[in-house]
Amino acid sequence: MDASRTQARSRAFRTIFLIELWERFGYYGMAALLVLFMVQQLGFDDARANLTWGAFAALVYAMPAVGGWIGDKVLGTRRTLLLGTAVLALGYALMAIPRDAMLYLALGTVVVGNGLFKANSANMVRRIYEGDNARIDAAFTWYYIAVNVGSTMSQLLTPWIGARYGWHAAFAVCSAGLVLGLLNYALLRRTLDGIGSAPDERAASWKALAAVLVSGVVLVFAVAAVLQHREVAVALVYAACVAVLGIFAWLVVRGAPSERAGLVAALVLTLQVVLYFIFYQQMTTSLTLFALRNVDWQQTLFGVHLFTWIPAQYQVLDPIWIFVLGPVLATLYTRLGRSGRDPSIAAKFALGFVIVAAGFFVFAFSGASAVAGRVSSWYMVWGYGLLALGELLVSGLGLAVMARYVPARMGGFMMGAYYVGVGVSQYLGSVVANFASVPEGATDPVATLPVYTGLFLHLGYAACGAALLAILLLPLLRRLDRTHAAA
Repeated sequence: MDASRTQARSRAFRTIFLIELWERFGYYGMAALLVLFMVQQLGFDDARANLTWGAFAALVYAMPAVGGWIGDKVLGTRRTLLLGTAVLALGYALMAIPRDAMLYLALGTVVVGNGLFKANSANMVRRIYEGDNARIDAAFTWYYIAVNVGSTMSQLLTPWIGARYGWHAAFAVCSAGLVLGLLNYALLRRTLDGIGSAPDERAASWKALAAVLVSGVVLVFAVAAVLQHREVAVALVYAACVAVLGIFAWLVVRGAPSERAGLVAALVLTLQVVLYFIFYQQMTTSLTLFALRNVDWQQTLFGVHLFTWIPAQYQVLDPIWIFVLGPVLATLYTRLGRSGRDPSIAAKFALGFVIVAAGFFVFAFSGASAVAGRVSSWYMVWGYGLLALGELLVSGLGLAVMARYVPARMGGFMMGAYYVGVGVSQYLGSVVANFASVPEGATDPVATLPVYTGLFLHLGYAACGAALLAILLLPLLRRLDRTHAAA
């Protein structure tokens, strides 16, 4: 590959890196606050807050299947990405309006905006590095770093702003992040010339844009209504999952023989990612409520007070660790790939589940040294470090699975299908978190501690089971990978 093409790819990737950074700044800033906002401001009990968040997250991750199709076939990947960014900015701005009744309308807008944005952002990365398998794992690891740079900034900033200036001021900062993303795109858009789907290379269709906008407005109000009846939201996500699996099976049966092994491998690995996100969902639910009720917020070292965090800020430990560990892994993948010794994605998934199990065992055993029902915040630091490493090995490479195994002509849709599966697991994760829900008004840390540590112990055992399953599937995935590579 000549130097000019390498430089063009790097410039294009930096543009997507920046817009993804600001989009995740908005999303994770909101995510850090939402469960606590519902519990502390709106008076929801734990179970209602967890399940409302789970239903919202499920819809957030289900909608990219539609957005990916719009990017592939209707507006183009670049245009749909830009439209999604603008809609997300509007959604977070609505959350900044100091009226609690606006919550569901704002969340509906965020769901639609994320649907337009998410699959197309990832699909742009795969199109930038299409045909260069040696760089795909590293590229998606750097992409994942962008996610976590944005979330690091917002998860430190928005809880502090919320505590000092109010919840709605913090949500306004999330909207400002998306506005910065739009400005970045406007300044750097030329770097993406020639990268995208077929509609991007044609003149914009105002009729198609109008149809997407009208449909989006209808969806916003529909989602807002559905979120007030979370059972309906979950039923819709499960229905979408069944539909996507049906379409996936049709693609396997009707696709070219040379594509089938790759599609089956993508399905098996995606199901493992779906299983992983049940564990991941604990960060915004059970682990955040554990930090609220059973963690000593004073960060000390050798008896010296360093700083004090509020409960929502503990979620930032995940992106901080990813920011530290991600470049190391990305560099390692590239070096191993050059020498032909890079482990398969399937092997990385198996190792990731082992490390996730270790993380939950750290949280589970923290209770043994609790004082008056509160554990040292250092357990959160090291537990989150292990979860972050497991996340890089599983979720961080989930999109690389699609880039590696799925044909380009169905890339946007399949990126969206991947997120549908993630959406289902987001809701299942909130259901699991409710095994540690405590009665409304419970304030005694001694009483709540065993509820949380018991859940974390069982999650550690479950992650060990997931690791064993991933190991047992390695021979099958090796065969599928060889068949795909030979096609």
